[in-house]
This record gives sequence, C-alpha cells and structure tokens, in this order.
Amino acid sequence: MTSSNLGALRWLTYMMFFMFAMTSDAVGVIIPELIRDYQLTMTQASAFHYAPMIWIAASGLLLGFLADKIGHKPTIILGFVLFAGACFGFVMGETFITFVCLLSVIGLAIGLFKTAALALLGDLTPTSQAHTRTMNMVEGFFAVGAIVGPAAVSYMLASGVSWVYLYILAGGLCSVLCLITFAVKFPERPAKQVSQGSGFRQTLLMLKDKHALGFSAAIALYVATEVAIYVWMPTLLKTYEGSWGLLATYALTIFFILRAVGRFMAVWLLNLFSWQSVMLALSLAIFLCYLLTFVFGVDAAVIALPLSGLFMSMIYPTLNSKGISCFDKHQHGSVAGVILFFTALSAALAPLLMGMVSDYFGHIRYGFALAMGFAALLMLAMAYNYWKNPAQLRLANAH
Repeated sequence: MTSSNLGALRWLTYMMFFMFAMTSDAVGVIIPELIRDYQLTMTQASAFHYAPMIWIAASGLLLGFLADKIGHKPTIILGFVLFAGACFGFVMGETFITFVCLLSVIGLAIGLFKTAALALLGDLTPTSQAHTRTMNMVEGFFAVGAIVGPAAVSYMLASGVSWVYLYILAGGLCSVLCLITFAVKFPERPAKQVSQGSGFRQTLLMLKDKHALGFSAAIALYVATEVAIYVWMPTLLKTYEGSWGLLATYALTIFFILRAVGRFMAVWLLNLFSWQSVMLALSLAIFLCYLLTFVFGVDAAVIALPLSGLFMSMIYPTLNSKGISCFDKHQHGSVAGVILFFTALSAALAPLLMGMVSDYFGHIRYGFALAMGFAALLMLAMAYNYWKNPAQLRLANAH
C-alpha cells in the first residue's frame, strides 16, 4: 500500500473522530436549553447524553466483531450511513423523545465506525509505541472537534439559530467522509487473520480476559471523571457570581482547548517518560482539581475544572491504545468493542448518577462530589499500574 493511501486512511480516521466529537461533546451546552424548553429535571435532561452512550456501548459489545469479520471498510461505511441519516432527521424533530431516539441511532452508528477505526489503527502502526502515538493524535482531532461543536452551538444560540443545525452540519460532513471511504483502498488482511476468532464468540472471550477487563475498568473510571466536566460543568458554573465571570462563560471551551493541546503534546511527553509514570502523575493532578472544587466550591471550580482538561488529555488515548495493543491485530476489533462498551457505559451512567444525586440533594455540587470519588479511584488504579506494571509481558509479546 502506498504512503499516500496510508496518509489518506490516517486523515479519514482523524476526521471521523473530529465529527463524532462535534456532536457528543456539545451536550453540555445543549442541556440547559433542553431543561428550559421542555421543563425537564437534570435527571431527565441527562438522557440527551446517556441515550447515545448506552447504544454506543451495546453496539461496541454486540457488533464490535464486525470490523474483524466483514472488514473495516464495510463496517465504517455502514456506521456512516446510519450516522448521517439520523443527523439529518433532526431537522424534522420537534419533541424531546424524538431527539433521544435519533441520538440512539447515532450511538449505534458510532459504535460501528469507531470500533472499525480503532481496529484499522493496528494495520497502520507497526509497534505498540507507534500505536499509542497515533492514538493520541487521533484523540487530538477528537479534542479539536470537541472545541468546534460547543463553540458552534454557542454561536448558533447567540445568533438565534436552533442547536439542531449542529447535527445537520455533522450529517453533511459524514456524507463527505462516506464518499471518501468508498474511494480509498484499505489494507488487505491475510486470510488467516480473517478466519481467526472473528465473531461474537471472540468478543465473549474478551470479557474473560483480565487485561481487557483491567484496561476497560481504568478507562471507565477516567471517562466518569471527564464527562462530569463537559456534561455538568456549565450547569455548576451558572451559580458562579465572582469576578471571573468571563472565565466561567468560556470554561468549557477552555477545558476542550487545554485537552486538545495536551493530546498533541502527548508524543513529546511519552518520549521523555514511561507511560505508567505519566498516567500516575496526570491522574493525581485530576484528583487535586476535583478536591479543590469539593473543598472551596464554585470559586475554585471556575479555575480548577477547566484546568483539568490539560491533565485529562493523554489518559484515555494512552490507556485505550495499550489495552488494544495487548492483543494480536486480528483481535483488535473485538477488544476495541469491549473497551468501547465499558467506555460508553461509564459515559452514560456517570452523568446520570450525578444528575440523580444533584436532584436528590438539591444542587449540582453534590454530583461533583461523586465525580471526585471517581477521580480518586482512577488515581489508585494508576498507582497500581505504575508499581505492578501488569501489562508489561502482554504488550511485549502481542503482534
């Protein structure tokens, strides 16, 4: 395969993550509008986030093997078709239930093309180290999309334009990417790899593997701490009345910018230090940001929570890459699906639990106390990973 074709596949992967982030990370800006327009509680409004995440989880677990069985290209195209169709459906939606149903289809689609894209990275990278660097670059573009999506919604709302047009833009971009996918040649997989364990049975076997489950649990804890920021931080900071009002207004954008900057710096940082030490240091910094919020309240949150984006930047792509790299390339679709299942399940349940806790106690700060607990568990998991290094042999022997 030519270098130009490999470059096209890399950019295709970058752009599909950019597109996914445009929609998924804009929910924190949209939710306050939904609460106002449809008179929803925080628990009800959080369905706008957890519904697609539940379907991403189900798709990753039940359909992740398709990337290994029928191929990366057909799986990506199928996901793109579903995603674009559901996005264009927003222009006709009027009720909250309709929007949630369309988001469920989007979640199903994301589960398909994301697992296939993650499996494709194994064909584009020869070593575990290269895989981790590429994964951080991919997630860097995701982080850029996470800036563009909320910024676009904020601009639309300020201009009197409905937020639903974000999904129309995403549907148009998806259509273009689908046409490009048809045109680009994908790497051919050896027949031996196609026949080796490609099926739902392979996914079930992954659920018994301690490395797949260990990395999935660590990623789930990280996701619980991250989604707290982009789903509920705008709601928390609406109560801020201090002198940093402009910072509070753009806190979510600052968080996403810092997360993007950190991901593009990952290649440099991971070349200087071991990934285990980097994960421990960053998880400790995240916990301190939540601890400051818990102790000093919204006055500290206005600075600490956006700053946490810089520390969160490298954790997800690095853990995801190492978890996938523990397995042979013909298993990457299945293990990516399992990891995605726990990722999306955490992304669905953590904000829902935060909303329920906040409704019960009467303020969103109690939800952030729960998030601090997630951050503490993540820090402990990364401390164990640093001292015990349980994946060392698997990462060295996988091919």
